[in-house]
Amino acid sequence: MKLLDSAQLREMDRYAIDVLGVPSTLLMSNAAQHVADAALSLLRENGRSADGSFAAVFCGAGNNGGDGIAAASYLIKHGLNVRVFLTGSRDRLTPDSIEMERRLNELGGVVEDITRAADVECYVNHSDVIIDAVFGIGLNTELHGSALDAVRLINSSPARVVAADIPSGVEADTGRILGDAVNADVTITFSFAKPGHFVEPGCACCGDVRVVDIGIPAELIDRAETDCCAVTSGDITLPRRRKVTHKGDYGRDLIVAGSVGYSGAPVLAAKAASISGAGLVSLGVPEAIYQIAAVKCDEEMPFPLPCTAEGSLAGLAVYAILDRLKKADACLLGPGLGQSQSISEIVAAVLKHSHVPLILDADGINAVAGNIDILDEAACPVILTPHAGEFKRLGADPEGGNRLSDARRFAEAHGCIVVLKGHRTITALPDGTAYINTTGGPAMAKGGTGDVLAGMITSFAGQKFPLKDAVLAAVYLHGLAGDMCAARYGEYSVTAGSILDMLPQAI
Repeated sequence: MKLLDSAQLREMDRYAIDVLGVPSTLLMSNAAQHVADAALSLLRENGRSADGSFAAVFCGAGNNGGDGIAAASYLIKHGLNVRVFLTGSRDRLTPDSIEMERRLNELGGVVEDITRAADVECYVNHSDVIIDAVFGIGLNTELHGSALDAVRLINSSPARVVAADIPSGVEADTGRILGDAVNADVTITFSFAKPGHFVEPGCACCGDVRVVDIGIPAELIDRAETDCCAVTSGDITLPRRRKVTHKGDYGRDLIVAGSVGYSGAPVLAAKAASISGAGLVSLGVPEAIYQIAAVKCDEEMPFPLPCTAEGSLAGLAVYAILDRLKKADACLLGPGLGQSQSISEIVAAVLKHSHVPLILDADGINAVAGNIDILDEAACPVILTPHAGEFKRLGADPEGGNRLSDARRFAEAHGCIVVLKGHRTITALPDGTAYINTTGGPAMAKGGTGDVLAGMITSFAGQKFPLKDAVLAAVYLHGLAGDMCAARYGEYSVTAGSILDMLPQAI
């Protein structure tokens, strides 16, 4: 699904209106009807009829407010009691908003200044549905004044909420929360979804996001270009396998992982690679945990590597790893390795000598955190799979509110693929494009789930999928398996092992 930013959408609207002659009030009326229809649908879901129900509509002075005013007219026509509250200055109402107010007045409705309206809080708390049209996609500064008051009133009400275009307080291009934001049940967005609908934390405020047609000509919709997409159902396909094939056709994966106390991570990664279709999976672990790995692995092939007295890889292990790498199609370094100078040296050597895609996960990422420049010297494609803490160690600031921009910037700067894990995992490519995943949820916040994902990425890369496709398929299917587990077991009881067991059904 294409995601367009606010500048692109404004330009599209301008071109449709000024060049193609589409009436701006028609676009606004169409948008408003979709918003009103969503509000009526929420009423029906709650077993309420439109006739006699109560609606509150919060509007700003811009065109997003005009959408709300027009939606109020539609609700009045359906028999609702509607009050419209203006949070901005009446002097700043746009011409189209003024026209929508005129139409509202003809139906007996009025636009009330929220600072002067009586009993606003009482009315809102007794409303059946609320429309949020305070700010649209143009907001880029923190909420304050009556707009902030409106957001807090909306969130304190038990009413169901429809947001027009994007919940007020969510920055459309980044997903940042600008002081506070409306928690919507449904977001009706116009023509295209925006990054803020899918990037955390703003995505958590959007509820069910529905993209609607408001009358922008198809020629503009079809030729719209973007460097940001959401990965949704139908975007992922896996190739059918040829009938005459053998295990060597589906990749030889080399996984180097584990240490004393972390014997589960390498096994989870290796099994995920097998279940995701890898032909052969070799698993190198410190000698101290080799017997544990050997007992747990039937299809995968564990082998022991020299280790320290503490049970992590010794520097001498690099020679065996580089030798095995000569026959590999993809390599994963990191799950459960621990942190030491030896580990850092091993990772640096593999980066320098590998000729196949290298996936760095967990401690493989930590190993380069103190020397980022070695990524620039890599002789092979590199895929990093950090969570927020690991990404911060790489010098990024994922808590600064712009995960999308941070992931893109890092991928471009270092010529690697970044899989920034979290709610709505972001995959950023070296060419500046980014993909936001739409599967997965809080049930997957368990140790070991990242090891499963790393093994899946390694498997698809080893099967020689184009790397972008390999990563996007792994991330999507990993989240899908997690969602399926949550549906079966509940959010509390999902484990990395249950996700492994669900992968065949997800695939």
